[in-house]
Amino acid sequence: MTFLTSLVRRATLKENEQIPKYEKVHNFKVHTFRGPHWCEYCANFMWGLIAQGVKCADCGLNVHKQCSKMVPNDCKPDLKHVKKVYSCDLTTLVKAHITKRPMVVDMCVREIESRGLNSEGLYRVSGFSDLIEDVKMAFDRDGEKADISVNMYEDINIITGALKLYFRDLPIPLITYDAYPKFIESAKTMDPDEQLESLHEALRLLPPAHCETLRFLMAHLKRVTLHEKENLMNAENLGIVFGPTLMRSPELDAMAALNDIRYQRLVVELLIKNEDILF
Repeated sequence: MTFLTSLVRRATLKENEQIPKYEKVHNFKVHTFRGPHWCEYCANFMWGLIAQGVKCADCGLNVHKQCSKMVPNDCKPDLKHVKKVYSCDLTTLVKAHITKRPMVVDMCVREIESRGLNSEGLYRVSGFSDLIEDVKMAFDRDGEKADISVNMYEDINIITGALKLYFRDLPIPLITYDAYPKFIESAKTMDPDEQLESLHEALRLLPPAHCETLRFLMAHLKRVTLHEKENLMNAENLGIVFGPTLMRSPELDAMAALNDIRYQRLVVELLIKNEDILF
């Protein structure tokens, strides 16, 4: 029943393509204001000469430190504050650009699907790192106006490399630290039905923008596997590439993190294979 509901919900989502209203907490930093300043939450004066309050680094909201604990999660990032694309919090980026998913993901996937699906070793073969860095700089500088066409980057592995780098650079991974233990637990489950149920529950722990981006990426990787005869990339191979790219262990213990690698691979493999059921 859960999966049937999920399929109905997915069909509705596909019909309803408008931008969802993602919630976002403010990114407050202690700030020293020049000249008189009033709190934008309580409207009272901010006293003192230095560190009078806090300022949201993403939307510019100025409030008392004590008021910051009561401000609702309604941060609307402004592009004049959010100056980069890579290494930027995913929800912050999509809210600043008013998109469903990071434009990097949409643009790279579009480019890869238009000319790279038959490329042998797609995602496994590494592109030239200096050119991947160029693509990153282009996105940071030009946003959705970045040129990643065949005229600029003939080698499709540059584009796949730039997409993988985007996910690796996220401050909070696509599969978040909070949801990570549940995903690993799902991969360790032996019964196939319980495994899918567990993965379904794990997906619900993701912030909406992360879940939507993961859904879009898994649908793309599923399409990559449909060209396996040409590109030699099945779900297992893609799991090896994307497991550590999309998931990072919150554990500081190096051995525990190392032991998780095979389960990270399996999580991505399962998400690709069951993409039509899970999302």
